[in-house]
Amino acid sequence: MKNLRGLLLAFLILSFGISDFPQAQDQQGFISLDCGLQANESPYTEPMTKLTFRSDADFIKTGKSGKIQNVPGMEYIKPYTVLRYFPDGVRNCYTLSVIQDTNYLIVAMFNYGNYDNLNTHPKFDLYLGPNIWTTVDLQRHVNGTRAEIIHVPRSTSLQICLVKTGTTTPLISALELRPLRNGTYIPQSGSLKRLFRVYLTDSKDTVRYPEDVHDRLWSPFFMPEWKLLRTSLTVNTSDDGGYDIPEDVVVTAATPANVSSPLTISWNLETPDDLVYAYLHAAEIQSLRDNDTREFNISAGHDVNYGPVSPDEFLVGTLYNTSPVKCEGGTCHLQLIRTPKSTLPPLLSAIEAFITLEFPQSETNANDVVAIKSIETSYQLSRISWQGDPCVPQQFLWDGLTCEYTNMSTPPRIHSLDLSSSELTGIIVPAIQNLTELQKLDLSNNNLTGGVPEFLAKMKSLLVINLSGNNLSGSVPQALIDKVKKGLKLNIEGNPNLCSSSSCNKKKNSIMLPVVASLASLAAIIAMIALLFVCIKRHPSSGKGPSPSQQSIETKKRRYTYAEVLAMTKNFERVLGKGGFGMVYHGYISGTEEVAVKLLSPSSAQGYKEFKTEVELLLRVYHTNLVSLVGYCDEKDHLALIYQYIANGDLKKHLSGSSIISWVDRLNIAVDAALGLEYLHIGCKPLIVHRDVKSSNILLDDQLQAKLADFGLSRSFPIGDETHVSTRVAGTFGYLDHEYYQTNRLSEKSDVYSFGVVLLEIITSKSVIDHDRDMPHIAEWVKFMLTRGDISNIMDPKLQGVYDSASAWKAIELAMTCVNPSSLKRPNMSHVVHELKECLISENKRTGDIDTTRSIDINLSFGTDLNPKAR
Repeated sequence: MKNLRGLLLAFLILSFGISDFPQAQDQQGFISLDCGLQANESPYTEPMTKLTFRSDADFIKTGKSGKIQNVPGMEYIKPYTVLRYFPDGVRNCYTLSVIQDTNYLIVAMFNYGNYDNLNTHPKFDLYLGPNIWTTVDLQRHVNGTRAEIIHVPRSTSLQICLVKTGTTTPLISALELRPLRNGTYIPQSGSLKRLFRVYLTDSKDTVRYPEDVHDRLWSPFFMPEWKLLRTSLTVNTSDDGGYDIPEDVVVTAATPANVSSPLTISWNLETPDDLVYAYLHAAEIQSLRDNDTREFNISAGHDVNYGPVSPDEFLVGTLYNTSPVKCEGGTCHLQLIRTPKSTLPPLLSAIEAFITLEFPQSETNANDVVAIKSIETSYQLSRISWQGDPCVPQQFLWDGLTCEYTNMSTPPRIHSLDLSSSELTGIIVPAIQNLTELQKLDLSNNNLTGGVPEFLAKMKSLLVINLSGNNLSGSVPQALIDKVKKGLKLNIEGNPNLCSSSSCNKKKNSIMLPVVASLASLAAIIAMIALLFVCIKRHPSSGKGPSPSQQSIETKKRRYTYAEVLAMTKNFERVLGKGGFGMVYHGYISGTEEVAVKLLSPSSAQGYKEFKTEVELLLRVYHTNLVSLVGYCDEKDHLALIYQYIANGDLKKHLSGSSIISWVDRLNIAVDAALGLEYLHIGCKPLIVHRDVKSSNILLDDQLQAKLADFGLSRSFPIGDETHVSTRVAGTFGYLDHEYYQTNRLSEKSDVYSFGVVLLEIITSKSVIDHDRDMPHIAEWVKFMLTRGDISNIMDPKLQGVYDSASAWKAIELAMTCVNPSSLKRPNMSHVVHELKECLISENKRTGDIDTTRSIDINLSFGTDLNPKAR
């Protein structure tokens, strides 16, 4: 049976006619952008469709204009003859004002047309906000293609982004938004990505606006085994449940030429697991005699799923499945089957098919977005990365920001803003105070004027403020000075006209208050420390770690005395564990907050360096899947790190013990740990390599949420284009990347290798090294077991086979990819996170425990505006 797949490419090329109305309909709410059109040519009315197009120049800050070459035999309407292409940056985004919670038909058009004379058709990704919409492959669709989705925006602003994924240059020809009735095209969850929209006719005309008031594009489609019905009478389309089907679409219909045969429509899915919605539009367009009956059932599989149905005479009705359908084998078969009592075969006028797209990643907190864009406008910032969502996806985080990520359903929050050396002028803008979760603000080395605003003292989350190297004047607010006394870190040096009291002596450039003057002393100390580091680098180490008095550690967390450490641990009464650093003890702060106290052993030669590394790193990272630092002790010979207490201990203990962790819990733990690593690699600038990822460094709270711990061996990369650094080898045997061990070349892919080993532990619950096995290392053992083609002997027997096999296979394959001997062949952590979430979705489908309400049943439950007749 011929399927509909070939129609998916035909919607762009308009070499055939478009039904024309003498007068245009109302275009209220339409957004029609001719991408690349010069502003002085905007707006204009497209003569065939009567649509009013305007230039996209006001909706995007980047890109250049191009014009396609003429090709004999190919005609395009005007908006598809020019384009905007994006040679600079990875992500380039349109920002459109929309009505929140309104159903929109969103269409993006792409036509390469050899505009650059290079004959290089591009391939790139298209994002809707922070979530991927589709991949645009103009290497495959050389005559152009169309991306279409029905989507309900979560806010009043919508970002549509083109993302470069290879060496070719993204481009776009047109962008069109059309509001739909809110009661139509509503999936159980997610958005609807169009597969096809056809009406059954032998005509060659495509129908769209103005006949279709929502500017849906209807392509003609007809099969040889069908018989065409046509009427010249009026068909009522005003009572079809709000779908507003054009009359030209329903004045024809198809019915089987063999009256005993079903009317069958088939199509293939690119991804077999896609979930499908179908919308069927039909009207009885024959005047039936008294003894005539047209009645049929609808089937999407082996069984009758809905019916019987009898279309109303000359009144269009719409049928649709209210739950998504998974097509067996990736091929969908829809059949309209005549009932035994029917004297006439089934009939159908038009059909639309969609797949569901879940957009799980929440956009950045709306108030934070408004605030950061106001800051951007006020300072007239022009940064190519400042497009789209500020925080997500994490690989496109705006330069100068760090964000806190709780989970995908919780909007990220902006935690730090670094606009240092950005040539800022004017005052410290009030919009900054609307970043209510901001912890670090760096406006240093600019040309800011005016006073230090009082609102900085009212920002409860602020821990660090750097205003040095500006031209601020007046006095520092007393409320801000009071916060300095309570631990706020404030730097205001290099502002010659700024005083710390209300009575400023203009002849003095020094700062008078001792608490602020101490900042200068602190700078001197830092300078001496830097000099000390230079001396250390010039003189080989004796092997002894520097004493605490030689290197001070500045921190925004609380500093505790050794006496307080003794008190909170009740003289180290309860031991939680022991590591290379020293002993870990249980304690309480203020008698209520549980903490874990890691005490540096005096015999640890490397201890102070790792202690300092861990404190400095934990001061600049904030993520729900990284352990949180509560405070520290740095007093003579006593060094301690004080963390939040993680109730369930480490992952290794759970995997090696008698407790049983379900497969879905294991996947959630893996996702959590992967998100923590992804943040270190992508969310931190410069990126951080953990260097000691292992199951004993993954802690579990009482909800089994995983948090990555122990950052003593971590390394930050220098800012630049380096893909690795050369460093001494550090890590734990069994988890250590062989390539790193052999070459001393460290990269984030070393962490990926270690994570792969941890993932194999999660899957198998076996020891990383076991000399009783023929293959002692877990990766080699799993590789050997995979040659047998059976994963049942790889999976932890404590699971007792209770897991989705597809999910398990995918997890094993991912783990083996992570431990590939070549770092170039390992995925990055963003890919690992994505694949693990796919494993989780697959397992949740098996259990029915899924965040969304997606159905994977074949059975259709039809909502309809055609009432079934009683049998």
